[in-house]
Parts: sequence; C-alpha cells; structure tokens
Amino acid sequence: MSKRPDNSSSRRNFIGKMAKTVVGASLLPGMVQAATDEAKQVKMNREESFGPNDNVQIALIGCGGMGNADADTATTIPGVKLVAACDLYDARIDTAKKKWGNDIFTTKDYKEILNRKDIDAVIIGTPDHWHKDISVDAMNAGKHVYVEKPMIQHIDEGPAVIEAQRKNKVVLQVGSQGMSSLGNEKAKQLFEAGAIGQLNYVEGFWARNTPGGAWQYDMPADASAKNIDWKRFRKNMPDAPFDPRHFFRWRCFRDYGTGVGGDLFVHLLSSMHYILSSMGPTRIMSTGGIRYWKDGRDVPDVLLGMFDYPSTDKHPAFNLSLRVNFVDSNRDGSYFRLVGNEGSMIVDWEKVTLYRNFSYPPNNYAEVLKGKQYAPDYDRKKMPDPDTTVYTVQQGYKGAHYDHHYNWIRAIRGGKPVIEDALFGYRAAAPAVLCNDSYFQEKPIKWDPVNLKLL
Repeated sequence: MSKRPDNSSSRRNFIGKMAKTVVGASLLPGMVQAATDEAKQVKMNREESFGPNDNVQIALIGCGGMGNADADTATTIPGVKLVAACDLYDARIDTAKKKWGNDIFTTKDYKEILNRKDIDAVIIGTPDHWHKDISVDAMNAGKHVYVEKPMIQHIDEGPAVIEAQRKNKVVLQVGSQGMSSLGNEKAKQLFEAGAIGQLNYVEGFWARNTPGGAWQYDMPADASAKNIDWKRFRKNMPDAPFDPRHFFRWRCFRDYGTGVGGDLFVHLLSSMHYILSSMGPTRIMSTGGIRYWKDGRDVPDVLLGMFDYPSTDKHPAFNLSLRVNFVDSNRDGSYFRLVGNEGSMIVDWEKVTLYRNFSYPPNNYAEVLKGKQYAPDYDRKKMPDPDTTVYTVQQGYKGAHYDHHYNWIRAIRGGKPVIEDALFGYRAAAPAVLCNDSYFQEKPIKWDPVNLKLL
C-alpha cells in the first residue's frame, strides 16, 4: 500500500506554518512580512522581462467566442502579435481582419497556417473533434500550441498528442485557465500544509439558468453552406445537409463535442489534479439525462459523475462527486469544495475560503475514561482559531486567464515550463470523456491513470 501524506496535523500547527490574511482576526508582524515578501515574489515572477528577440507571433485557428477571448488575452502580453487567423465561416474571417488588421493572413485551411515560417505558435479554439489532429499537425510543423480544453475528444487520442510534444520538443498548454489562478496556488499550499487534515471527499457543482449557459449560442441569420465550409467542419463524417445548429451549437452534439464532461468537468479535474498532485481516478461512473433542453441535442443537460481516487504518496484515497444542471432556477454559479477530517475549503480562481471544523470529542471513549482527566474548576472560555479564513487576491490582479497565457508565452521564450502540458492534459481529459462514455454505455469504467489505459 502506498504511503499516505501526513495531512492530519492540527490547524493550530498549520496556522503556525503559513502566512495568511485572516478575516476578522489580527496578524502577527512576522506573518505580515512573510505575506508581503511572497506577494513581491509573485509580482516579480509575473513581470519577467523579455528581450527584442523574444517576440512571439501567433495565429488563431477557430475564431469563435473562446478562440477570440484567448487571442485577446494573449496579445496583451508584451511582445506577442497575432499575424494570421483561420476559420470556416466567412463572417468570422471578415471580423478578424477588422479586429487585427487587413494585413493579417487568413484562410479556411489550417494547414496553410502551419506552413508559414512567420508563425511561432497557434491557439486552437475549434470544436473538440478537431483538437487532436490540429495539435499534432501543429507540433509536427514545429509550432507551439495552446489548445482549448479538453485536449482530446476520445480516450484513444491522448497518446498521439503526448508523443508529438515529446518528439518535437515544443510547448503545448491546454486551456483550462483556472489552472494558473492564484486561488489554485493558495489551495495547493493549504492542502500540502495540512489545513483540512486528511482529505476524504471533493465535490463540484455548476448551475446554469440562462440559454447561453446551456449552449444555446446565437446563430447568424446569414449563415449557410455558401459562406461556411460545412464539409471541412464535418471532418471525415458522412455527408449531411447543412445544419446551423450543428455548426454554432456544436457542444450539444456528440459528433463534435464532449458534452458536460469536456466543457465543465475537465476544468475542475485539472484544478484538482494540480492542487492534490493527483494523476486521476481508477473508476468513473455517471448518470443523467436530457431533462429540459428538448432542442435536438444528444448529450445530457443534467449529468452526475462519481469518481474513485486511490491512495498515493501525495494524497489518501477519496471520492469525487461532480454535478451539472443546465436549468437550475435557484442559483447561477459553481463551487469546488475539498473536505478533510479537520476542515474544508471552497476554491475559486480569486478566493479560497477555509473552514475549520468545530472541536469534537475523541472516538476512543474507553481509553479516555481510563486516564486521569479532570474537569476545570469552571467553564473557562478559550481563544480559538477563527472558524473561517478567507484568502483573496490583491487589487489589480489580472486574472487566471492572463496568467495562463502568460505562462504559455514564458515557456515558449525558454522560461519556466507549463504545468498543463500534453501528459497533464490527457490525465485531466481522460476522466471527463470517460464520464461521458460511462453515461452512454450505462456502466462504470475502470481506468489506470498511471499507465494511461482502460482496464
């Protein structure tokens, strides 16, 4: 059996280890200085200088909503310039020229992008069914890659992406931007310091009560097979009549997307694997259904996923529960919660809330009664640690999306390697897509997260 980490130290010991901001409590001067020094170091790390030869010229492949958001963020990093764009819809190409300049190179064939010598790196913002092929082709062409999550659409696609990165020695980063957040970094510090004791359970929930949140994206009235390369979009699928729902609302369909698992579960899986230094679960189960959105979609709008994580030298065995409801009338949001025997924490990209368990009597009552334990003369009150501690980012923080792109560009320039590379991306994507497989196959699925294979 693997040795478990000692995360069961008391919170009193934990507080002595960590410099932190405590809501409603005063801080020791030394802790304040430690926090200040840490903040200065973080700021220095995020403002590393670059030289005149470190300019990075990028291309955008897939100029939809997320692709444009990625390009917008990447080009705010000094020395990064967008010089080419690829999309299958004429209107998006026209918009790209208006936005980035008429002199940028545009095409509907991504391979023309990869053949250009003036492009160092590509952002892949296409539907999921193109992620693997474009990523591999780009790396084989010597391009660095930022590919939107999930890195793959099907479980058997991962090894090819990992091998292409290994062989070509380029930088690939998967676009689960919360990975680079200060919230994730703080949660990792807290967990490793024993802040919640021994981990036993993790849960995540997403609620959506707006049409856009349920993938009901706008469909332009002028869209047609005349201005959209429908055949290329369909890849190697059989011919079918043009359907704007499939092109603009592709997440609703198994042919092109990865449903709830690839859109949302993979975010939390990526963050959790980083915080816990985990490689993944060994058993995946899911259930759900199409409960509300009777719009022709063939993936569920309510999905419940359950995952068994084994004990490793980084964390004890624990269970993960993930839920999505695309028509929740009570709330519109999400949460990510790690639960241990001494406390729990809710992790957001810009905030971590740490909860301390109330004290409880020992469970070995017989042993306690044998000892000489006397009650105090009266009910003398204590000075307990705060039950709730909130960590928040400093004003002016640029956010996880900026940091994620910054980390990618920094690695391209020869700096610190990215965390969410092809191997990490596969280990995060695998349980997400296997959750879908479990739903459609109506059975649990066993997975080897170390050797990356189905069991």
